[in-house]
Amino acid sequence: MARVVVTGGAGFLGSHLADALLARGDQVVAIDNLITGDRANIEHLFGTPGFTFVEHDVSNFIWVAGEVDAVLHFASPASPTDYLEMPIQTLKVGSLGTHNTLGLAKAKEATYLIASTSEVYGDPQVHPQTEDYWGNVNPIGPRGVYDEAKRFAEAITMAYHRSHRLDTRIVRIFNTYGPRMRPDDGRVISNFVVQALKGEPLTVYGDGSQTRSFCFVDDEIRGLIALLDSGEHEPVNLGSPNEFTILELAEIVLDVTGSSSMIERHPLPTDDPTQRKPDITRARKILGWEPQVELRTGIEKTVGYFRSII
Repeated sequence: MARVVVTGGAGFLGSHLADALLARGDQVVAIDNLITGDRANIEHLFGTPGFTFVEHDVSNFIWVAGEVDAVLHFASPASPTDYLEMPIQTLKVGSLGTHNTLGLAKAKEATYLIASTSEVYGDPQVHPQTEDYWGNVNPIGPRGVYDEAKRFAEAITMAYHRSHRLDTRIVRIFNTYGPRMRPDDGRVISNFVVQALKGEPLTVYGDGSQTRSFCFVDDEIRGLIALLDSGEHEPVNLGSPNEFTILELAEIVLDVTGSSSMIERHPLPTDDPTQRKPDITRARKILGWEPQVELRTGIEKTVGYFRSII
């Protein structure tokens, strides 16, 4: 049994992580300032032995009493809608928040895992993206607040590993979806599902030929825990290697929901990547991990969740 701090613990991924860690017998201290997280994601855990929730902004100093075996830093706005509306908060949690959580891990002699992102690759000129690709990022574009926050977070994590010999992990998370996504978070799957269920036009940016790779949350969490338990310090991609165009995704959502919604085209946002697909060779080799849930199956589960909340 370990005692694990999860920042962003009331968010989409953080709450699923808390579930999985508690299920295997760990104790969890979930920290979240609730600007994008939601108590509803973790209310089923209140009263569960070993679970504690602390409402706090990790961009400010953090202290957790008692022993801590691992610190998992997942606090951050993570969708374009959120980080474009909260650019300063996004930069602060990626810099100050990462520094504070690294300091906690150092003080507690705990393992540290930073949730990085495929956004560090920007609009990639290498396809699929391998961990040794340095990326193609516009540092002063509107998306740069998230991209550069995560790139800095990776850099300071490796600096703590090299300078303080901190036991660190870096995961680069590709598009992940599933229950507990917010209906208004602006991500393509939640957008499409909510629009289809409401009979509204599905918003497709550009011509819809841009591609993404979508990983169901259960698979992602399984990979995250495998990485936490490994001894791997270099970045590891976690995501689905199965690539779909946005139009293909729209057709799947329409079919699963039985919706008669039309497709409505809008201009492509600034710096929107045309391709995004992980090379997961390292995850397969080091973690013995690869996704198992097919996209249609995952969409069916996600649609069921959204039907229950909207």
